[in-house]
Amino acid sequence: MKKPSSQVRYMAGMVVDATGSGMYLPLSLLYFHYVTGLPITQIGVIMTSAAVVGLVSNPVAGVLIDRFGARTVVVGGYVLRAAGFCAYPFVDNGVIMFLVVLPVALGDMSFPPAIQSFVAEIVHGTDRDKLLAAQRSLRNAGMGVGGLLAGAALALGSDSAYHLIVVSVAVGYVVAAALIRTIPTDRAAPPAGGRVSRKGGYRLVARNRPFLTLSLLNVPTAFGYMVLSVSLPVYLTQELGASNSLVGVLYAVNTVGIALLQIPVTRKLAAYRRTRAMALGTAVFAASFGSFAVLGAFPGGTAVIVGVFAATLAFTVGELLHGATASALVAHAAPEETRGRHLAVYQLSWAVPIALAPAVLTALLSVSAIGMWLLLAVGVAGSALGVLRLEQRLPEAAVHPRPKAEPAEVPERAGS
Repeated sequence: MKKPSSQVRYMAGMVVDATGSGMYLPLSLLYFHYVTGLPITQIGVIMTSAAVVGLVSNPVAGVLIDRFGARTVVVGGYVLRAAGFCAYPFVDNGVIMFLVVLPVALGDMSFPPAIQSFVAEIVHGTDRDKLLAAQRSLRNAGMGVGGLLAGAALALGSDSAYHLIVVSVAVGYVVAAALIRTIPTDRAAPPAGGRVSRKGGYRLVARNRPFLTLSLLNVPTAFGYMVLSVSLPVYLTQELGASNSLVGVLYAVNTVGIALLQIPVTRKLAAYRRTRAMALGTAVFAASFGSFAVLGAFPGGTAVIVGVFAATLAFTVGELLHGATASALVAHAAPEETRGRHLAVYQLSWAVPIALAPAVLTALLSVSAIGMWLLLAVGVAGSALGVLRLEQRLPEAAVHPRPKAEPAEVPERAGS
């Protein structure tokens, strides 16, 4: 029997991973409240503290990727998280909870640079864009399925349902690790003089000014990505007077849109420069945030609900244009011999905003809801302009999904 291709095995691993995440993420706070009896606020502080400490695994992952390969780090992260989830049912106080959640946070933070580096090792050129698009699409679908499975388990009303969910997530991580472990990689030989040293590797990243600029330009966009889960629910219910159920519907619109359209959109974008597609995506984000700001000036009603759906659709279009394209651009812009370190630095431009977003965005909402949306719109618009200005300083292979055609050779005239 013929073994499935590397890309099929890779996507199977991503679907299993995402399904487990979809089962657990919606009830992470509730789970520990159920098993420990601790207040939700205290559980939130413990989980946030573990996530902040877990940031240390990001630069460490960069070193490990460059030394041992991305596949080793991806598999190790899965095993670490599986071990943590297996210990969840034994948590009975805050200290034990922190000690159990920490390895999961370390695995979570090491995953983005490791998985991006791994994709860069198994596919090249436009195939990389297509695989990243398929990953985003299927992961969204997997998370949706996971949420439905979790809801079905909890509907049984059994005390063991919570424990069944976390153990299922652990099993999913083990299966994903086993699938990834079977995929061959195409790592280049180390540069002359041996591998890049642990001490000097990040100095090379610091000297790569275009890449650092690209990472910094991503910070406003990363905050923008967080509005769907942090700002929008509060804004809709408290500022626009919408019902809580509308939040779930809008989240579904975004998730289903990404799942259905990411692959065909990315195929179309393969004909254009990645920097232009990214800039267009962030410009659409800016239009979406501006629309949310305008809606705050109107009283509630049908027009506002229609406007909210239109702004959410615009946000989804921006994500379709930006998400997979940005991942492919960054993976190509990172030099191969220090790709792990470069991608670890880039992922900090996601990890830090994600960690700070709940505090920063809610604080801005409390000062001025409309002001928050306008500030986000200006920030992502600045990112769009910055990426366009940076285009000439990035490697050609990063900017162009398809290599530029070589000019035809002009034959010499006879007798010249």
